[in-house]
Amino acid sequence: MTGDRTLGPEPQDSQALLGEPDSSGYRRPLPHFSTNAPGASANDSADERFWGAAALTGDMDRSLTNGETRRLPDLGIALKSIAAFWLLYVGLITARAIVLQYPDFWEMMARRTIAALVGVVLTFLVYLAMRPVAHRSLNAKAILAAILCLPASMLFSAFNYYIFYVYAPLDAAKSDSSMQGMSAWEMLWRSVAEGALSWYFIFAAWAAFYVAMSQAKQLRAADRHSAILAREAQEAQLRALRYQINPHFLFNTLNSLSSLILSKRTDTAERMLMNLSTFFRATLSADPTADVSLDEEIRLQRLYLDIEQIRFPDRLSVEVDVPDALLTARVPVLILQPVVENAVKYGVAKSRKPVTVRIAAYEEAGRLHIKVKDDGDAATAGEDNGSTGVGLRNVCDRLTTRYGPRSGCLAGPDPDGGYTVHLYMPAVKDD
Repeated sequence: MTGDRTLGPEPQDSQALLGEPDSSGYRRPLPHFSTNAPGASANDSADERFWGAAALTGDMDRSLTNGETRRLPDLGIALKSIAAFWLLYVGLITARAIVLQYPDFWEMMARRTIAALVGVVLTFLVYLAMRPVAHRSLNAKAILAAILCLPASMLFSAFNYYIFYVYAPLDAAKSDSSMQGMSAWEMLWRSVAEGALSWYFIFAAWAAFYVAMSQAKQLRAADRHSAILAREAQEAQLRALRYQINPHFLFNTLNSLSSLILSKRTDTAERMLMNLSTFFRATLSADPTADVSLDEEIRLQRLYLDIEQIRFPDRLSVEVDVPDALLTARVPVLILQPVVENAVKYGVAKSRKPVTVRIAAYEEAGRLHIKVKDDGDAATAGEDNGSTGVGLRNVCDRLTTRYGPRSGCLAGPDPDGGYTVHLYMPAVKDD
C-alpha cells in the first residue's frame, strides 16, 4: 500500500537498454505508449520514464541468443580433463618404455608426444561437437558422446599408423611381423580398425568423465539457483505481505465495514468481511516459491478488488480480458498483487471520476504478456514525493530471479489516459 507509481532511477545497466534520454529525460517508451501526454508537469517526469529488466525488442533477443551460442559451456572442466587424460597417457607409455627398454626410446617418445597432442586436438573437437547438448539431458549427452568417440578414435588410429609406419618408419615398425606381406591399404585399414577399438575406450573414458563432471556442475548450479530463487521469493512475499497487511489498508477496510454496519447494510458488510477473510487466508497461506495458474492469480486479485469496490462503489469497475487458452498459463503466485494495489491507490483513490482497472493477457512469441491498466489520472503519481517504486521493483525482481532475461516489466502513462504496467515472462501452460 506504499507509493509505487514511480519506479525511481533506472539501474545503471538498464539505461543502456532504454536508449538515450530526450529533452524531457525520457528513455525508450513502451510500444504504443506516449511519453508526451499534455498537461504533465515537471514533477511527473520520473513517472514517465520506463524501466524494465529486459526490453521487448527483437535485437535484444538476438543478442542474448548469440551470447549464449558463443559461450563454451564448462570450458574449464574440458581443458583440465583433456590435459589430465593425455598427460596420464604420455606418463604411462613413458614408464612402459623405460621398464621394457624399448629401442629408439627418444624417437618413440617424440612421436608419442606428437600423437598425444593430436589426441588433445581431437578430444577438444569432440567437446566442441557436444556443445549443442550442453544443457540437455544426461542421456542426450551420453548418446552423442558415444557417437562422436568413434570417428575420433579412427582418426587418431590413422594418425598413429602414419607417424609410425609411413613417416620414416622405425626399425621396430619395419620388423613388425603382423604387417608382413600386406599392401599399404591393407596395413592402413587393419591399423585403423584395430586401433579404433582400443582408442575408442580412451576417448569414451574421457567423455564419460567430462559428462559426469559437467552434469555435477550443472546440478550444483541448479541447487544454488533454486536456493536463491526460494530465498528471493520468500523475501519478495514478505515484502508483499507487508503491503497487504498495511495498517492504512486495514483501517480503510474496517472503517468501511463500520460504516456499512451503522447504515444497516449488513449483507454488504458480511460480504466484504468474507472477502477480506478469504483474501488474507489465500495470500498468507500461499507458497512463495510456487507457480499458480493465471486463472487462480486473477481470482486472488478479484478478491482484493471486490473489497475495494465496496469502498469505491461508484468509482471502481473491473474488466478482465484473458483468452481461455491462457487461463492455465503458470505465473508466480501473487505477482499481480502490488500492481493491482498500485492501480487502486493511484488510479482510483486519487480520482474523482469513475475508473476502470483492466487486466489483460495475451501470448506472443512464446511469451505471456500481462497488462494491468487503470484509466485514472496518471499525473497524480507525481504528487507523492515519497514514492519509491518498491512494489513494482519487487515484481520485476521476482520475474528476473524466476525467469532471467526472458522476462521483465515495463510501466508508464498510457496514451489513452491512465497508467499501465506491462509484465512478460515465458508462456508455460499446464498439460
